[in-house]
Amino acid sequence: MAKEIFVNVDHRETRIAVLVDKQLTELHVEREQRVVGNLYKAKVDNVLPGMDAAFVEIGLERNAFLYVADILPEEDEDGGPRRNRRDLHITDLVRRGDQLLVQVVKGPRSTKGSRVSSRVSLPGRFLVLMPDANNLGVSRKIEEGKERDRLKKIVQKFKQPGTGVIVRTESEGRSAAELRMDYLMLLETWNGIVAKAKVTPAPALIHQDMGLVLKILRDAFGSDVSRLVIDSPTDFAQAHEIIARLSPDLQDRIELYDGDKPIFEHYKIEADIERLLHRKVPLPSGGSLIIDQTEALVSIDVNSGKFTGTVGLSDTILKTNLEATEEIARQLRLRDLGGMIVLDFIDMDSARDKKAVMDAFVKALKDDRSRTKISSISALGLIEMTRKRTGETVDTAMTEICPYCHGLGRIDSAETVSLSIERELRKLAATTPHEAFVVSAHPDVCAHLIGAQGEDLEDLERQLRRSIYVRAVPSWHHIEKFDIDQGGLQKFEQALTPPRRGQIVECQVGRDDPQGDRAPWATAHLLPQRAFQVELANGARFQGQSVKVRLTDVRRSVAIGDVITTGGGKPVNGERNSSGQENGRGGRERAGA
Repeated sequence: MAKEIFVNVDHRETRIAVLVDKQLTELHVEREQRVVGNLYKAKVDNVLPGMDAAFVEIGLERNAFLYVADILPEEDEDGGPRRNRRDLHITDLVRRGDQLLVQVVKGPRSTKGSRVSSRVSLPGRFLVLMPDANNLGVSRKIEEGKERDRLKKIVQKFKQPGTGVIVRTESEGRSAAELRMDYLMLLETWNGIVAKAKVTPAPALIHQDMGLVLKILRDAFGSDVSRLVIDSPTDFAQAHEIIARLSPDLQDRIELYDGDKPIFEHYKIEADIERLLHRKVPLPSGGSLIIDQTEALVSIDVNSGKFTGTVGLSDTILKTNLEATEEIARQLRLRDLGGMIVLDFIDMDSARDKKAVMDAFVKALKDDRSRTKISSISALGLIEMTRKRTGETVDTAMTEICPYCHGLGRIDSAETVSLSIERELRKLAATTPHEAFVVSAHPDVCAHLIGAQGEDLEDLERQLRRSIYVRAVPSWHHIEKFDIDQGGLQKFEQALTPPRRGQIVECQVGRDDPQGDRAPWATAHLLPQRAFQVELANGARFQGQSVKVRLTDVRRSVAIGDVITTGGGKPVNGERNSSGQENGRGGRERAGA
């Protein structure tokens, strides 16, 4: 596998893309300094016995959440310090006003504050130091038994009693001198943190974790990376300096990009990022994934789509599901999805096929640095899994909730909005003395409210015993927006004079027919910011065009007319419409003047 890292540094944003075999597999975005990994001197603000947790003030906008399990020390190699943890509660460990050193393990998300722990871990290049533990562990990704034993023996020689160490994957094949140097650097950092915490009043930031570029150098830039390309001379020089100290053999893999095109454009990464935010993800054979995120969980649905296979149904399902395992694993890393995740694979009858899909999925998750837990495929064809979440997902960082649909992903249809307007008019007619109303709305909504030849609106006027003027506002792109003005009939008659019968007006014919099998519509701009609805007798073939229309009948809110010339001035008379009838005869269509 060819693994490459590309770094785009701007004054307002830093983006890092990780590509495996030319395919985008990870994207990291930093627009402001992230808090995960930072150490704070906290002050306990509130203790909640019922939740076995406390809220602590760390100096951020919202208080952080400290659970009882995040205060107890890590279990040592003999199982000592945490053997009686079930007997300890939050009230036994902290009181309001106490000060303690905590580390952010999960960043703020939505309305929730950060989650913190008093169990500190300091990651280095090869090791992770846990100052309050007394254990020694080796990354599970180092699979060879002899290498695991070798690394354990090396670290055991210099590890100080009362400190815990985890040997990282990048330690594989490293010398004792390199590992010991990394340990001493981490120990020096920890001693500095302790000294600063003693003299600093809470709440305060004690230690800030590395920025995004340096964190990638520490956590992801290893011997498996063929090159790291950076477009910032300053960050390039800094990266060179750090790698020269940590892994001098990797120095020649760092490159400075100075091309004319932006780096992500040059390497065709920008297009992949745009597709990243789509809900539907295509699979190579024609199937697809549908990814939906909610507050509680992420659901990923596998669809066969256009893929029909060549052998049989079971073979088609198996191939689609196997393709999906690779893509799901990539999307989990790429979008940084976390928490509860439910995967809905296409149902398989064969136990052998189910095992093949599970094995393929476990293998696909092997390169994921985040901790995952996976259940077996249920009788319903579902896989439940968890993936460690430390902060916002990529799409949460890059997008915001739609102010129109409020996160639902759908908005009211034009017909639904027209019915809402009708209900509002009924309420106003029952509670106000005004004799006339002016409705301003999107052209599609106006077409539904008015009805064919104005019949629906005229019926509503008779029921309410009020005069209703409907005017379209084409500049309102949001279909749910509408406005109702109230006043006297004489006032509106003067302000909203309709066009005259026989008048020729320029109209924009609607692209779609909001009335289904009813007449097409168009809008004519006769007033500033507002348009008059026109129902056309021959406008279907001019949808989306600008045409000239002669009005044959005019009502309060709608006119009826015939298209006489196209936008280019070509006469329409005598030509036949799409139904084979001569213009001016037969079915009507709606437009706006």
